[in-house]
Amino acid sequence: MRSLAELKPGEIGVVKSFNDEYLSLKLLEMGVLPGTEVEMKFAAPFGDPICIRVSGYNLSLRLDEAKTISLT
Repeated sequence: MRSLAELKPGEIGVVKSFNDEYLSLKLLEMGVLPGTEVEMKFAAPFGDPICIRVSGYNLSLRLDEAKTISLT
């Protein structure tokens, strides 16, 4: 199973589940829902944080947060 942190710029994935219960509530409130398509836009120069496109807007996440999101 891939995590969001493994996507390369331009790749698209679909959210399957979350591995962190506390963080999942925060992500759900921001529109990162199971079944939602996410696109990796770009990463900062040293790879952290990353920018994803989800639910019609760009969202910045730390790699540790992105690793908790499993994709199909």
